[in-house]
Amino acid sequence: MSLDAFAPSEASSKTSIDVSMRSQSPAPSVFSATSSLRAQAYRQEYGRGLNNYSEVYRLPADDEELNRLDRQHDMFCKAIGKFPPPMPEIMADDGFEVKAVLDLGCGSGSWIMDIAREFPNSIAVAVDLVPMQSTSMPPNCRSEVDDINLGLEHFYGDFNVVHVQLISSGIRDYHGLINHIAHVLRPGGLIDITEFPFYFTGIDKKPICPPAGTFEPPWTPLWMSYANRAVRQRGGDADASLHMHQWVCDHAAFEDPVYREFWIPLSPWLKGNDPNSLWWKDIGTTMRDDVKEFMRSGRPLLLGSGLSEDFVDQLESNAVAELDEAITPVYVCIQNVYARKKH
Repeated sequence: MSLDAFAPSEASSKTSIDVSMRSQSPAPSVFSATSSLRAQAYRQEYGRGLNNYSEVYRLPADDEELNRLDRQHDMFCKAIGKFPPPMPEIMADDGFEVKAVLDLGCGSGSWIMDIAREFPNSIAVAVDLVPMQSTSMPPNCRSEVDDINLGLEHFYGDFNVVHVQLISSGIRDYHGLINHIAHVLRPGGLIDITEFPFYFTGIDKKPICPPAGTFEPPWTPLWMSYANRAVRQRGGDADASLHMHQWVCDHAAFEDPVYREFWIPLSPWLKGNDPNSLWWKDIGTTMRDDVKEFMRSGRPLLLGSGLSEDFVDQLESNAVAELDEAITPVYVCIQNVYARKKH
């Protein structure tokens, strides 16, 4: 079956968006974070700065959240690697075309700026609901403001690599997004998607999913269970990581799919003083800090779902204390799928 058999997904987002903010690629649309643009792109909610364009994605996009994402990027580079093994070959200069990389939901932009510096002859494009605010953006990197729920037709056939990481909470139709990416990629291009299943697990690596109304330990998995429900309530695809491998495998455009999972401790609870245990304890310490900051970032999501402020405050306080004790064994499973587009 040819790729043409897969018609582009229709935009499924009901989010209203100022058409002047929609990217018009392939023409460059570089944004500077002027005060007027920031005022247009952000709104204050529950004390945090959220994007002003999507009712689905309700995590903040303020400086506190961007700093968290910078630190998370550094941790992920250590724990799972910056990019899949095929990427250097795909991005190598071949004298035929200028290689191009697209980062969908770029967050702070750490990943795409690293790629732009590592492959200086490439074009690197970052897309998110708010403009990137780095003052040191490489000259071959640009930022575009867009809601990818509205479709990616304006990018079709333009990129050698499409990277997606931890955006499922803001995506209405992740299966449809993968189909769009198939059209965005050039022949031989690389899809690289990383998500997690919006639940944590115990030491047995089985999901801890308390029923609604529960208020008992373990507290950190309980907090995530409420976040999971809130994401679904907003229309996000909380289960995307559980299906994305099959979706890529089933798509006629892709070949050689690879699935990887990385079990990361939520705190430095592992025992042992051997080099491997010490390395994972260090990762667990960083992940603990990330999860604590993520819970602060998740307050607008939980409060917006109808939970009371007292309930959210107590839940977060209990979860933070549990993480600081570093006794309860809890994992998060980071799942990655990459594949090549057929020639």
